[in-house]
Amino acid sequence: MNQKVLFFSTRSGLILSESIADHYGNFLGKVRFLKFSDGEYTPCFEQSVRGSRVFLIGSTFPPVDNLMELLLMCDAARRASAHNITLVIPYFGWARQDYKDRPRTPIAAKLVANLMVASGATRVMTMDLHADQIQGFFDIPVDHLYASRIFIDYIKKLNIDQLTIASPDMGGAKRARSYAGYLGTDVVICYKERKKANEIEFMNLIGNVKEKNIVLIDDMVDTAGTLTEAALLIKKQGAKSVRAVATHPVLSGNSYEKIKESVLEELLVTDTIPIKKNAHKIKILSCAPLFAEVMHSVHNDESISSKFII
Repeated sequence: MNQKVLFFSTRSGLILSESIADHYGNFLGKVRFLKFSDGEYTPCFEQSVRGSRVFLIGSTFPPVDNLMELLLMCDAARRASAHNITLVIPYFGWARQDYKDRPRTPIAAKLVANLMVASGATRVMTMDLHADQIQGFFDIPVDHLYASRIFIDYIKKLNIDQLTIASPDMGGAKRARSYAGYLGTDVVICYKERKKANEIEFMNLIGNVKEKNIVLIDDMVDTAGTLTEAALLIKKQGAKSVRAVATHPVLSGNSYEKIKESVLEELLVTDTIPIKKNAHKIKILSCAPLFAEVMHSVHNDESISSKFII
């Protein structure tokens, strides 16, 4: 018996969810939210999910309501007898807290993983986790997609001469080497030290960028401090041009202004998180087709290895 496939979205992810459903050839089911005067709310599916494969789509970026909404929807689907519940989380929030960097602190990424499993999820699908090992925090299957499939095609079409891939920090060195290996280019790395979160003390460059066209690769752009400082350092070292690629456009604080005033020619991002403002330097490439392809393969018990480039 063919299992019915149902798509639902959190309120913050409606635009991307509609695009994913459209590429899949399906539509979003309706969810009604009942609100209480104190701010509490409860989601209610307006159709039966019994025996169905349910895809719940929503990124879990702050505020915490986005995470809580997804958990409540998952619990509702489980209690309504859905057969399979896949949480499609384009941006997995709280992923930067994947280990204890000082005493008496939480490991938030593990806590969030536990909450998702406890809410009834049978599978998780996400993109470009801040740390690959977060997959091991789950005791259910995790489909970890990479935006390289989206970005590499765009970079190749630019047909840039003297192309060099760069990482804005040591943590992204593996990702940068993967891109450089696939594109057949050199790689350079920026080394930074922080005074505290979101504040850089100093930055040095490892590698030669003179007369090169640089593409910085990162998994996310938050305050844009690291990215714009790295771009400036690279430009001062003699690079012809600097572009940047970041999967998740967190873009908090005055990040839009930093990007606008930076030496970056353009910043490529995906639509895992809704963009708050229009900015001429920011170009959005949709991840909806890739998610739809993988969701189709998962539903039909097909391999997804062909969906990966690096």
